[in-house]
Amino acid sequence: MYQTRAIEGADYTRMPVNSHGTAEAPSAHSGSGMAARASNLTGLLASATNTPLLPATKLNDSPAPMPQTPLQSQVGPTTAPQHRFCVAPMMDWTDRHDRMFLRLFSRHTLLYTEMVTSSALKHGDADYLLHYDSAEHPVALQLGGSNPAELAEATELGNKAGYAEVNLNVGCPSPRVQSGAFGACLMADPALVARCIAAMDRESDVAVTVKCRIGVDDMDSDLQLMNFVESVANAGCALFVIHARIAILKGLSPKENREIPPLNYERVFRVKERFPELEIVINGGIASLQQTREMLQHVDGVMMGREAYQNPFILHGIDSELFDEQASNKPRVQYLLDYIPYMEKELSAGTPLHHMTRHVLGLFKGQKGGKQFRRHLSMHAHRKDAGINVLCDAISFVT
Repeated sequence: MYQTRAIEGADYTRMPVNSHGTAEAPSAHSGSGMAARASNLTGLLASATNTPLLPATKLNDSPAPMPQTPLQSQVGPTTAPQHRFCVAPMMDWTDRHDRMFLRLFSRHTLLYTEMVTSSALKHGDADYLLHYDSAEHPVALQLGGSNPAELAEATELGNKAGYAEVNLNVGCPSPRVQSGAFGACLMADPALVARCIAAMDRESDVAVTVKCRIGVDDMDSDLQLMNFVESVANAGCALFVIHARIAILKGLSPKENREIPPLNYERVFRVKERFPELEIVINGGIASLQQTREMLQHVDGVMMGREAYQNPFILHGIDSELFDEQASNKPRVQYLLDYIPYMEKELSAGTPLHHMTRHVLGLFKGQKGGKQFRRHLSMHAHRKDAGINVLCDAISFVT
Protein backbone atom coordinates (compact mmCIF):
# COMPACT_ATOMS: atom_id res chain seq x y z
CA MET A 1 0.00 0.00 0.00
CA TYR A 2 2.93 2.28 -0.45
CA GLN A 3 4.93 3.66 -3.30
CA THR A 4 8.67 3.48 -3.84
CA ARG A 5 10.08 6.96 -4.36
CA ALA A 6 13.55 6.95 -5.88
CA ILE A 7 15.65 10.09 -6.25
CA GLU A 8 17.46 10.55 -9.54
CA GLY A 9 21.14 9.84 -9.14
CA ALA A 10 20.61 7.83 -5.95
CA ASP A 11 18.09 5.15 -6.83
CA TYR A 12 17.75 3.75 -3.31
CA THR A 13 17.88 6.92 -1.26
CA ARG A 14 14.56 7.92 0.26
CA MET A 15 13.74 11.46 1.19
CA PRO A 16 10.87 12.77 3.34
CA VAL A 17 7.63 13.03 1.39
CA ASN A 18 5.24 15.95 1.63
CA SER A 19 1.45 15.85 1.56
CA HIS A 20 1.49 15.99 -2.25
CA GLY A 21 3.52 12.78 -2.45
CA THR A 22 6.69 14.44 -3.76
CA ALA A 23 10.16 14.14 -2.29
CA GLU A 24 11.51 17.04 -0.28
CA ALA A 25 15.07 17.96 0.52
CA PRO A 26 16.04 17.54 4.18
CA SER A 27 15.33 20.60 6.30
CA ALA A 28 17.97 22.27 8.42
CA HIS A 29 16.58 20.69 11.59
CA SER A 30 16.35 17.15 10.18
CA GLY A 31 19.56 15.96 11.84
CA SER A 32 23.27 16.65 11.57
CA GLY A 33 24.79 15.21 8.43
CA MET A 34 21.45 14.02 7.03
CA ALA A 35 21.89 15.58 3.60
CA ALA A 36 25.37 14.16 3.12
CA ARG A 37 24.37 10.78 4.43
CA ALA A 38 21.28 10.66 2.24
CA SER A 39 23.17 11.49 -0.92
CA ASN A 40 25.78 8.83 -0.26
CA LEU A 41 23.61 6.10 1.28
CA THR A 42 23.55 3.90 -1.81
CA GLY A 43 27.30 3.85 -2.22
CA LEU A 44 27.85 3.44 1.50
CA LEU A 45 25.63 0.37 1.71
CA ALA A 46 26.90 -1.20 -1.49
CA SER A 47 30.55 -0.85 -0.50
CA ALA A 48 29.89 -2.17 3.00
CA THR A 49 28.12 -5.30 1.81
CA ASN A 50 30.02 -5.86 -1.45
CA THR A 51 26.61 -6.76 -2.84
CA PRO A 52 24.75 -4.71 -5.47
CA LEU A 53 21.63 -3.29 -3.93
CA LEU A 54 18.37 -4.57 -5.31
CA PRO A 55 15.36 -2.46 -6.24
CA ALA A 56 13.11 -1.81 -3.30
CA THR A 57 10.45 -4.45 -2.87
CA LYS A 58 7.27 -2.84 -4.18
CA LEU A 59 4.48 -4.39 -2.18
CA ASN A 60 1.73 -2.21 -3.59
CA ASP A 61 1.42 0.86 -5.73
CA SER A 62 -0.56 3.31 -3.66
CA PRO A 63 -1.67 3.87 -0.11
CA ALA A 64 -5.16 2.82 0.87
CA PRO A 65 -7.35 4.74 3.28
CA MET A 66 -8.59 3.28 6.53
CA PRO A 67 -11.74 1.26 5.79
CA GLN A 68 -14.90 3.28 6.35
CA THR A 69 -16.93 0.37 7.69
CA PRO A 70 -16.30 -3.32 8.31
CA LEU A 71 -18.48 -4.03 5.27
CA GLN A 72 -15.84 -2.57 2.95
CA SER A 73 -13.60 -5.61 2.67
CA GLN A 74 -9.83 -5.55 2.38
CA VAL A 75 -8.29 -7.53 -0.47
CA GLY A 76 -8.11 -11.06 0.89
CA PRO A 77 -5.86 -13.95 -0.07
CA THR A 78 -6.52 -15.83 -3.27
CA THR A 79 -5.78 -19.24 -1.72
CA ALA A 80 -5.95 -20.79 1.72
CA PRO A 81 -2.81 -20.06 3.73
CA GLN A 82 -0.09 -22.65 4.27
CA HIS A 83 0.86 -23.41 7.86
CA ARG A 84 4.23 -24.99 7.20
CA PHE A 85 5.83 -21.97 8.88
CA CYS A 86 4.07 -19.28 10.92
CA VAL A 87 5.01 -16.39 13.19
CA ALA A 88 3.11 -16.46 16.47
CA PRO A 89 0.63 -13.79 17.54
CA MET A 90 2.40 -11.79 20.26
CA MET A 91 0.78 -8.98 22.22
CA ASP A 92 2.51 -5.60 21.81
CA TRP A 93 4.82 -7.09 19.18
CA THR A 94 3.09 -8.40 16.06
CA ASP A 95 1.17 -5.25 15.18
CA ARG A 96 0.59 -4.18 11.59
CA HIS A 97 3.95 -2.36 11.36
CA ASP A 98 5.85 -5.44 12.46
CA ARG A 99 3.92 -7.66 10.07
CA MET A 100 4.78 -5.38 7.14
CA PHE A 101 8.46 -5.61 8.09
CA LEU A 102 8.42 -9.39 8.50
CA ARG A 103 6.63 -9.83 5.18
CA LEU A 104 9.70 -8.43 3.42
CA PHE A 105 11.67 -11.51 4.49
CA SER A 106 9.23 -14.21 3.36
CA ARG A 107 6.35 -14.40 0.91
CA HIS A 108 4.96 -17.63 2.36
CA THR A 109 5.20 -17.31 6.14
CA LEU A 110 1.75 -17.08 7.73
CA LEU A 111 1.54 -14.05 10.00
CA TYR A 112 -0.93 -13.52 12.83
CA THR A 113 -2.34 -10.38 14.37
CA GLU A 114 -2.06 -9.63 18.03
CA MET A 115 -5.03 -11.07 19.90
CA VAL A 116 -8.14 -8.92 19.50
CA THR A 117 -10.98 -9.58 21.93
CA SER A 118 -14.48 -10.14 20.63
CA SER A 119 -15.81 -7.64 23.17
CA ALA A 120 -13.43 -4.96 21.87
CA LEU A 121 -14.76 -5.48 18.35
CA LYS A 122 -18.35 -5.39 19.58
CA HIS A 123 -18.04 -2.28 21.74
CA GLY A 124 -14.96 -0.52 20.32
CA ASP A 125 -13.67 0.78 17.01
CA ALA A 126 -13.73 -2.37 14.88
CA ASP A 127 -12.47 -0.53 11.79
CA TYR A 128 -9.33 0.53 13.62
CA LEU A 129 -8.76 -2.82 15.33
CA LEU A 130 -9.09 -4.81 12.10
CA HIS A 131 -7.20 -2.46 9.81
CA TYR A 132 -4.19 -3.90 8.04
CA ASP A 133 -2.36 -3.59 4.72
CA SER A 134 -3.25 -6.20 2.10
CA ALA A 135 0.49 -6.58 1.46
CA GLU A 136 0.67 -8.40 4.80
CA HIS A 137 -1.08 -11.43 3.33
CA PRO A 138 -1.17 -14.23 4.18
CA VAL A 139 -2.30 -12.90 7.58
CA ALA A 140 -4.67 -14.44 10.12
CA LEU A 141 -6.80 -12.76 12.77
CA GLN A 142 -6.53 -14.07 16.32
CA LEU A 143 -9.56 -13.55 18.55
CA GLY A 144 -9.97 -13.83 22.29
CA GLY A 145 -13.28 -14.46 23.99
CA SER A 146 -15.63 -17.05 25.40
CA ASN A 147 -19.08 -15.85 24.34
CA PRO A 148 -20.13 -17.91 21.29
CA ALA A 149 -22.49 -15.29 19.89
CA GLU A 150 -19.98 -12.48 20.35
CA LEU A 151 -17.19 -14.55 18.79
CA ALA A 152 -19.46 -15.34 15.85
CA GLU A 153 -19.99 -11.62 15.24
CA ALA A 154 -16.25 -10.97 15.51
CA THR A 155 -15.56 -13.80 13.06
CA GLU A 156 -17.97 -12.29 10.57
CA LEU A 157 -16.15 -8.96 10.84
CA GLY A 158 -12.82 -10.70 10.34
CA ASN A 159 -14.12 -12.39 7.21
CA LYS A 160 -15.39 -9.11 5.80
CA ALA A 161 -12.03 -7.51 6.52
CA GLY A 162 -10.39 -10.17 4.35
CA TYR A 163 -8.31 -12.14 6.85
CA ALA A 164 -7.07 -15.51 5.62
CA GLU A 165 -8.02 -17.35 8.83
CA VAL A 166 -9.66 -16.72 12.18
CA ASN A 167 -7.91 -18.24 15.20
CA LEU A 168 -9.32 -18.60 18.71
CA ASN A 169 -6.85 -18.05 21.56
CA VAL A 170 -7.14 -20.87 24.08
CA GLY A 171 -3.56 -20.64 25.33
CA CYS A 172 -2.83 -17.19 26.78
CA PRO A 173 -2.08 -17.40 30.54
CA SER A 174 -2.32 -13.66 31.26
CA PRO A 175 -4.28 -12.70 34.41
CA ARG A 176 -6.12 -10.07 32.36
CA VAL A 177 -7.26 -12.76 29.96
CA GLN A 178 -8.27 -15.07 32.80
CA SER A 179 -10.38 -12.32 34.35
CA GLY A 180 -12.34 -12.25 31.11
CA ALA A 181 -12.80 -16.03 31.30
CA PHE A 182 -10.90 -16.80 28.10
CA GLY A 183 -7.43 -17.79 26.99
CA ALA A 184 -5.75 -20.83 28.57
CA CYS A 185 -8.41 -21.25 31.26
CA LEU A 186 -10.82 -22.32 28.50
CA MET A 187 -8.91 -25.58 28.11
CA ALA A 188 -10.66 -26.75 31.28
CA ASP A 189 -14.02 -26.36 29.49
CA PRO A 190 -13.73 -28.10 26.10
CA ALA A 191 -17.52 -28.09 25.69
CA LEU A 192 -17.58 -24.29 25.80
CA VAL A 193 -14.67 -24.07 23.34
CA ALA A 194 -16.58 -26.43 21.04
CA ARG A 195 -19.65 -24.19 21.18
CA CYS A 196 -17.50 -21.15 20.39
CA ILE A 197 -15.87 -22.88 17.41
CA ALA A 198 -19.22 -24.09 16.06
CA ALA A 199 -20.67 -20.57 16.26
CA MET A 200 -17.59 -19.04 14.64
CA ASP A 201 -17.49 -21.64 11.89
CA ARG A 202 -21.09 -20.90 10.90
CA GLU A 203 -20.13 -17.27 10.17
CA SER A 204 -16.85 -17.96 8.38
CA ASP A 205 -15.82 -18.61 4.80
CA VAL A 206 -12.21 -19.19 5.93
CA ALA A 207 -10.76 -21.71 8.34
CA VAL A 208 -11.50 -21.27 12.05
CA THR A 209 -8.59 -22.64 14.07
CA VAL A 210 -7.48 -22.96 17.70
CA LYS A 211 -4.23 -22.09 19.46
CA CYS A 212 -3.90 -23.91 22.77
CA ARG A 213 -1.44 -25.42 25.25
CA ILE A 214 -0.79 -29.10 25.95
CA GLY A 215 -2.62 -28.65 29.24
CA VAL A 216 -3.53 -26.26 32.02
CA ASP A 217 -2.84 -26.56 35.77
CA ASP A 218 -3.81 -30.10 36.85
CA MET A 219 -5.09 -30.95 33.38
CA ASP A 220 -1.73 -32.38 32.35
CA SER A 221 -2.09 -35.73 30.59
CA ASP A 222 -2.20 -37.09 27.08
CA LEU A 223 -5.74 -38.32 27.62
CA GLN A 224 -7.07 -34.92 28.69
CA LEU A 225 -5.42 -33.19 25.73
CA MET A 226 -6.75 -35.81 23.30
CA ASN A 227 -10.26 -35.39 24.73
CA PHE A 228 -10.00 -31.61 24.33
CA VAL A 229 -8.82 -31.86 20.72
CA GLU A 230 -11.47 -34.43 19.82
CA SER A 231 -14.29 -32.36 21.31
CA VAL A 232 -13.22 -29.18 19.52
CA ALA A 233 -12.48 -30.97 16.25
CA ASN A 234 -16.00 -32.44 16.26
CA ALA A 235 -17.31 -28.85 16.38
CA GLY A 236 -15.55 -28.00 13.12
CA CYS A 237 -11.93 -27.17 13.92
CA ALA A 238 -9.49 -28.94 11.59
CA LEU A 239 -6.28 -27.18 12.64
CA PHE A 240 -4.70 -26.82 16.06
CA VAL A 241 -1.64 -24.74 16.93
CA ILE A 242 -0.31 -26.34 20.11
CA HIS A 243 2.20 -24.67 22.43
CA ALA A 244 4.18 -27.57 23.87
CA ARG A 245 3.97 -26.39 27.49
CA ILE A 246 1.17 -26.52 30.02
CA ALA A 247 -0.12 -23.22 31.38
CA ILE A 248 0.13 -22.77 35.14
CA LEU A 249 -2.45 -20.11 35.87
CA LYS A 250 -1.86 -19.78 39.59
CA GLY A 251 1.64 -18.84 40.68
CA LEU A 252 3.36 -18.07 37.38
CA SER A 253 3.42 -14.85 35.38
CA PRO A 254 2.90 -14.88 31.60
CA LYS A 255 6.67 -14.56 31.13
CA GLU A 256 7.31 -17.45 33.51
CA ASN A 257 4.68 -19.51 31.69
CA ARG A 258 6.76 -19.13 28.53
CA GLU A 259 9.90 -20.42 30.25
CA ILE A 260 9.31 -22.52 33.39
CA PRO A 261 6.88 -25.29 32.38
CA PRO A 262 9.01 -27.87 30.55
CA LEU A 263 8.57 -28.36 26.83
CA ASN A 264 6.90 -31.61 25.86
CA TYR A 265 7.13 -31.85 22.10
CA GLU A 266 6.42 -35.59 22.17
CA ARG A 267 2.88 -34.96 23.46
CA VAL A 268 2.19 -32.74 20.46
CA PHE A 269 3.61 -35.42 18.16
CA ARG A 270 1.24 -37.92 19.73
CA VAL A 271 -1.72 -35.65 18.95
CA LYS A 272 -0.76 -35.82 15.29
CA GLU A 273 -0.42 -39.61 15.52
CA ARG A 274 -3.83 -39.89 17.18
CA PHE A 275 -5.57 -37.51 14.74
CA PRO A 276 -3.75 -37.83 11.39
CA GLU A 277 -6.66 -36.13 9.61
CA LEU A 278 -6.10 -32.91 11.58
CA GLU A 279 -3.48 -30.29 10.76
CA ILE A 280 -1.18 -29.87 13.76
CA VAL A 281 1.19 -26.93 14.11
CA ILE A 282 3.75 -26.97 16.93
CA ASN A 283 4.83 -23.91 18.93
CA GLY A 284 7.14 -23.22 21.85
CA GLY A 285 10.91 -22.80 22.17
CA ILE A 286 11.65 -23.16 18.46
CA ALA A 287 14.57 -20.91 17.57
CA SER A 288 16.31 -22.20 14.42
CA LEU A 289 15.67 -23.47 10.92
CA GLN A 290 17.34 -26.76 11.81
CA GLN A 291 14.92 -27.23 14.70
CA THR A 292 12.07 -26.30 12.38
CA ARG A 293 13.05 -28.97 9.86
CA GLU A 294 13.25 -31.58 12.63
CA MET A 295 9.77 -30.67 13.88
CA LEU A 296 8.31 -30.97 10.38
CA GLN A 297 9.17 -34.66 10.40
CA HIS A 298 6.43 -35.11 13.02
CA VAL A 299 3.83 -32.38 12.48
CA ASP A 300 2.36 -30.32 9.66
CA GLY A 301 3.69 -26.92 10.59
CA VAL A 302 5.87 -24.87 12.91
CA MET A 303 5.05 -21.61 14.65
CA MET A 304 8.01 -19.50 15.78
CA GLY A 305 7.54 -16.76 18.37
CA ARG A 306 10.08 -14.59 20.13
CA GLU A 307 13.05 -15.64 17.99
CA ALA A 308 11.31 -14.41 14.83
CA TYR A 309 10.66 -11.04 16.46
CA GLN A 310 14.01 -10.55 18.19
CA ASN A 311 16.03 -11.89 15.26
CA PRO A 312 13.93 -11.20 12.15
CA PHE A 313 16.75 -12.08 9.76
CA ILE A 314 16.09 -15.72 10.63
CA LEU A 315 13.12 -15.45 8.24
CA HIS A 316 15.56 -14.64 5.42
CA GLY A 317 15.95 -18.33 4.56
CA ILE A 318 12.42 -19.58 5.14
CA ASP A 319 11.16 -19.44 1.55
CA SER A 320 14.20 -21.24 0.14
CA GLU A 321 14.49 -23.78 2.96
CA LEU A 322 10.83 -24.67 3.38
CA PHE A 323 9.01 -23.54 0.22
CA ASP A 324 11.49 -24.51 -2.51
CA GLU A 325 12.14 -20.98 -3.71
CA GLN A 326 15.48 -19.73 -4.93
CA ALA A 327 17.75 -18.58 -2.11
CA SER A 328 18.10 -14.82 -1.71
CA ASN A 329 21.43 -13.10 -1.24
CA LYS A 330 19.80 -9.90 -0.06
CA PRO A 331 21.89 -8.22 2.69
CA ARG A 332 20.34 -7.14 5.97
CA VAL A 333 20.49 -3.45 5.10
CA GLN A 334 18.41 -4.05 2.00
CA TYR A 335 15.45 -5.05 4.14
CA LEU A 336 15.60 -1.67 5.81
CA LEU A 337 15.67 0.06 2.44
CA ASP A 338 12.66 -1.95 1.36
CA TYR A 339 10.85 -0.92 4.55
CA ILE A 340 11.51 2.80 4.13
CA PRO A 341 8.70 3.54 1.61
CA TYR A 342 6.17 2.07 4.03
CA MET A 343 7.66 4.11 6.85
CA GLU A 344 7.43 7.26 4.75
CA LYS A 345 3.78 6.62 4.03
CA GLU A 346 3.04 6.05 7.71
CA LEU A 347 5.02 9.11 8.79
CA SER A 348 3.04 11.25 6.36
CA ALA A 349 -0.13 9.84 7.96
CA GLY A 350 1.06 10.85 11.42
CA THR A 351 2.43 7.55 12.72
CA PRO A 352 5.38 8.18 15.07
CA LEU A 353 8.68 6.79 13.81
CA HIS A 354 9.33 4.65 16.88
CA HIS A 355 6.09 2.72 16.28
CA MET A 356 7.94 1.21 13.31
CA THR A 357 11.62 1.29 14.22
CA ARG A 358 11.04 -0.66 17.45
CA HIS A 359 10.39 -3.68 15.24
CA VAL A 360 13.75 -3.48 13.41
CA LEU A 361 15.99 -3.35 16.49
CA GLY A 362 16.94 -7.03 16.22
CA LEU A 363 17.86 -6.98 12.52
CA PHE A 364 21.58 -6.67 13.23
CA LYS A 365 21.62 -9.03 16.19
CA GLY A 366 25.16 -10.35 16.62
CA GLN A 367 26.51 -8.10 13.86
CA LYS A 368 29.25 -5.48 14.06
CA GLY A 369 27.67 -2.14 14.98
CA GLY A 370 24.40 -3.76 15.97
CA LYS A 371 24.45 -2.40 19.51
CA GLN A 372 25.11 1.14 18.30
CA PHE A 373 22.32 0.75 15.72
CA ARG A 374 19.86 -0.28 18.42
CA ARG A 375 21.06 2.39 20.85
CA HIS A 376 20.71 5.17 18.28
CA LEU A 377 17.16 4.20 17.37
CA SER A 378 16.19 3.71 21.00
CA MET A 379 17.50 7.15 21.91
CA HIS A 380 16.27 9.19 18.96
CA ALA A 381 13.33 7.50 17.20
CA HIS A 382 10.86 8.52 19.92
CA ARG A 383 11.39 12.25 19.32
CA LYS A 384 8.32 14.03 18.03
CA ASP A 385 10.21 15.36 14.99
CA ALA A 386 11.98 12.06 14.24
CA GLY A 387 12.00 11.20 10.56
CA ILE A 388 13.76 8.86 8.15
CA ASN A 389 17.02 10.70 8.85
CA VAL A 390 17.14 8.99 12.24
CA LEU A 391 17.11 5.60 10.54
CA CYS A 392 19.74 6.71 8.03
CA ASP A 393 21.97 7.80 10.90
CA ALA A 394 21.47 4.43 12.59
CA ILE A 395 22.35 2.58 9.39
CA SER A 396 25.76 4.26 9.36
CA PHE A 397 26.74 2.19 12.42
CA VAL A 398 26.28 -1.10 10.58
CA THR A 399 27.84 -0.18 7.22
